[in-house]
Amino acid sequence: MARQERAIRTRQVILEAAGAVFDEHGYAATTISMVLERAAVTKGALYFHFPSKESLAQAVLDEQISFGAVPPHPCKLQEVVDMTFVFGQRLLRNSLLKGSVRLAVDQSAPSGVDHSGAFRQWADLLVRVMEQASAQGELLPTVRPRQTVELLVGSFAGIQLMSRALTDREDLAERISQLWGHLLPGIAVPGLLTGIDREPDRGLRVLAALDSEATADATTRAWATPDTDRDRFGPE
Repeated sequence: MARQERAIRTRQVILEAAGAVFDEHGYAATTISMVLERAAVTKGALYFHFPSKESLAQAVLDEQISFGAVPPHPCKLQEVVDMTFVFGQRLLRNSLLKGSVRLAVDQSAPSGVDHSGAFRQWADLLVRVMEQASAQGELLPTVRPRQTVELLVGSFAGIQLMSRALTDREDLAERISQLWGHLLPGIAVPGLLTGIDREPDRGLRVLAALDSEATADATTRAWATPDTDRDRFGPE
């Protein structure tokens, strides 16, 4: 068990290091030696998990979708909005996510690295949520979830690239807010427009709620776990 846990930790260290290097240098200029130096692991440890640079890049790309996870919301359009803000907020600080996003648009990566996977996965996930929104009567009758989602994914990819070029993504939250300001009137029924939170700090607030929930869950688990020393020896 301890060996398995070490292997999981080592794999994660390598992925985070690779994400940082791919983000800084792009696929073509990145070498395995750069990743080894950043991760401070042996070549054997890296190749145990990733047999090639292509497989390493693919693994970094495959991590992307998890960074958009948000708590379920009764208003499914708000849930979609929250995904974009949370993803954007995490993109400011998380090296693995930065590398994944750069690889998704890096045309220098070989055909063995699937650029389209992240776009397809995002589209499929968001379509499911948008269809729930439609079933709840949140969308205008003219809205086609697949078309709307593909417009959203493409627009988001574009504004984050522009934000990176202009401000190193420091204005990304504001740009996401502006994006929704233009999209929502063509998507949501009028009664929902004033109730959907698209303020630039939305991502920070959702992440704070997630952190608070995780802390509460950890505390609950700690209290539920038997104290073996206390059980064995009785109260002090």
